[in-house]
Amino acid sequence: MFHINKKKILVVSAAIAVILFFLHPSNSSKEEYDYIMKENIMNSLHEKLTVNFTSAAIVDCDYYDILHDDTALPVTLVDGDLEEGHKIREGGEFIPECKPKFSVAIIVPYRDRAEQLRGFLVYMHTYLHKQQLHYRIYVIEQVDTHPFNRAKLLNIGAVAAIKAGYPCLILHDVDLLPIKIANIYACVKTPRHMSSNIDRPRFSLASPNVFGGAIAIQSKQYEKINGMSNAYYGLSGDNSDLFSRVKANHLKLCRFESSISQYHMTAHDSHIQIEIRKSSSEFSEERMVKDGLNSLKFTEVATVLHPLFTHIMVDL
Repeated sequence: MFHINKKKILVVSAAIAVILFFLHPSNSSKEEYDYIMKENIMNSLHEKLTVNFTSAAIVDCDYYDILHDDTALPVTLVDGDLEEGHKIREGGEFIPECKPKFSVAIIVPYRDRAEQLRGFLVYMHTYLHKQQLHYRIYVIEQVDTHPFNRAKLLNIGAVAAIKAGYPCLILHDVDLLPIKIANIYACVKTPRHMSSNIDRPRFSLASPNVFGGAIAIQSKQYEKINGMSNAYYGLSGDNSDLFSRVKANHLKLCRFESSISQYHMTAHDSHIQIEIRKSSSEFSEERMVKDGLNSLKFTEVATVLHPLFTHIMVDL
């Protein structure tokens, strides 16, 4: 009897081990994603600055220590304020004291989360200062009463950033905060899913092919896929559509190893109602060609250069 129970235990243990192996983020969806290990990140980065960028710095920025930094930034920073002398320029632009190799536009779709946005800005500026990047934060706010259209707001922000000459776009939800300093906010040679390990529920992927939250993509690649669809509202599948657009254009997706790509998801205000609407049509390459950056229509209500961000208010 003892031998039979022992055999059962071994079989069950082996089955659990196999399941855990395939559920681990670094082992999920290997056909869809390339996993870039820490030692290969620097060679994979897309080094490019905004058009006509100039810096008075003499010394080049060195990213080796950043990419090998295991420091985790405390999420309690969202409750504080930025340190004095942060040297952020009007509109949320920052240029490091050394010569940077990367220019990045962080684009945040937004509506009705003032306290969450305040904490996001404090945290992200503190985080990004440590990465020695040239960056600007764009907050695209939908001010009308129509259902929230996250993808369309990202398209609007992308158009503004590309017009300003930014070669790299970070499409970023306001409720996500990167934890590890080594998760450098720069584009690599292929579109990158940055937020593959979120602490809710337990630093794991909700789905192997998820492609949302925080995405890094070169501006020319975003233009190639015609941006995101303008037809989705609320939590309606815009990320799945983006995933399909990238794959349809034969662009390989990538992630950094799971120990680097960790994010904290901040709590939403309880009174906020999240609208959920389903699009009337599914993804197709024909629709991709017609629906996106080339069909983008909106009314710009105002653009304000705040101390910590460029605020673009729109009516959809």
